[in-house]
Amino acid sequence: MEKIDIIINAKDKKGKINPEIYGNFSEHLGRCIYNGIYVGEESAIPNTRGIRNDVVQAFKNIKLPVLRWPGGCFADEYHWKDGIGEKSARKKMINTNWGGVVEDNSFGTHEFFDLCEQIGCEPYLAGNLGSGTVSELSEWVEYITFDGVSPMAELRRKNGREQPWKLKYLGIGNENWGCGGNMRPEYYADEYRRYQSFCKNFSGNELFKIACGPNSDDWNWTEVMMKNLNRWHTRGISLHYYTVPSGNWEKKGSARDFTDEEYYETISKTLYMETLLTRHGQIMDRYDPNHDIGLIVDEWGCWYDVEDGTNPGFLYQQNTMRDAIVAACNLNIINAHCDRVVMANIAQAVNVLQAVILTEGAGMVLTPTYHVFDLFKDHQGGDSVYCYADGKQAGGKIPMISAGASVKDGVMTVTIANCSVSDDADISVSLSGFDASDVDAQILTAPVRALNDFDCPENVTIQKFNGVSLSDGKLTATLPACSVVKITVK
Repeated sequence: MEKIDIIINAKDKKGKINPEIYGNFSEHLGRCIYNGIYVGEESAIPNTRGIRNDVVQAFKNIKLPVLRWPGGCFADEYHWKDGIGEKSARKKMINTNWGGVVEDNSFGTHEFFDLCEQIGCEPYLAGNLGSGTVSELSEWVEYITFDGVSPMAELRRKNGREQPWKLKYLGIGNENWGCGGNMRPEYYADEYRRYQSFCKNFSGNELFKIACGPNSDDWNWTEVMMKNLNRWHTRGISLHYYTVPSGNWEKKGSARDFTDEEYYETISKTLYMETLLTRHGQIMDRYDPNHDIGLIVDEWGCWYDVEDGTNPGFLYQQNTMRDAIVAACNLNIINAHCDRVVMANIAQAVNVLQAVILTEGAGMVLTPTYHVFDLFKDHQGGDSVYCYADGKQAGGKIPMISAGASVKDGVMTVTIANCSVSDDADISVSLSGFDASDVDAQILTAPVRALNDFDCPENVTIQKFNGVSLSDGKLTATLPACSVVKITVK
């Protein structure tokens, strides 16, 4: 058993943890939207206007703050007018990015905003800069947000929505360095400036405009963006980073069959998020020392080979305790960088990549990753505070412990992951600047390859953890191998 010292100083505040850091991403990809979130009004699966009730309730339970849609690569081939009006008359298209299946556009703007209203989360739209036009994106904003007399407002009313919606988050393009047009950063920066200038603030709605940022460690892309943008043009730039265990996009590795060595390599790869946020943040600081422009990690998570027997374009993969550790590490890292990172969106919400929810017919499974979001939800809106864990190693490759802490309304939330496959951790947490009198804890733990499936949907679940003691301003506990713990201190 390893002895680990953790130091928390509640007076050393790093910034406010935006609730939006706990966002999700939903794309017209595989079974994320259709047969995942949306089953249609005629479905025998309980739904409200075609949207699954159990999925909505699951999102409400983790206090989902924001949902990104409709892509992804799909966004830069999406034409929003195809997805409004009478469903039987909506245009059909081939989803050329994901599986070559027919997209019937039965889930469009009205359905997405209905979904967000049912959940109680902010909508985040990814607009089509790659194959769309300036007027197309401008008219979408007008259709959604204008309360006056105009062709788009009248079209919205004709389609059954009298009052406009509120739209805060608008991404202008997606992965424009790749599937969104294979653009150079200089070219994209000019296109972004042109597109955003025609996206107006109507009827008291104020857009938070988001530019396409870098792919992983493309430092030059961030440099060019920050040289060409300011807070009058944009409020955020995006960052995409996927954890690929093998580092080989042709053979990424299995979601469920992996060695301990592959596990440690996965965690090592995911911890690169710390380097990315630090270095991109340093570039942004040179141009934006007041942090007027936020960094938005709107695609992150594990990307494995698809499950055997599934459409390779659907990106369906299982989800084990390895993914729970990945999620805990990323969220602890992002929380610690909340002075610059204002939103993050795990990819993806349902049935795709590192999904928080899996569905099959009427069945629904909450994945280990979902349960991490449940454990971490109390960080939302809190002040991130100094938290240091000593650097003892696990597997000879990674720090054994990932830890983070926040304070909100006089309550401290501490989240700790023991990343070791085999070794328990004897932790001692010294609290400074916080008068602690009571402690409660919950734990998610299981063997590293454990997962939830439709036969055993509660194989991995959150349990009460009675192993934490508080004495003289110090927390002590023995954390099992491969575990994620939330400690609530009052």
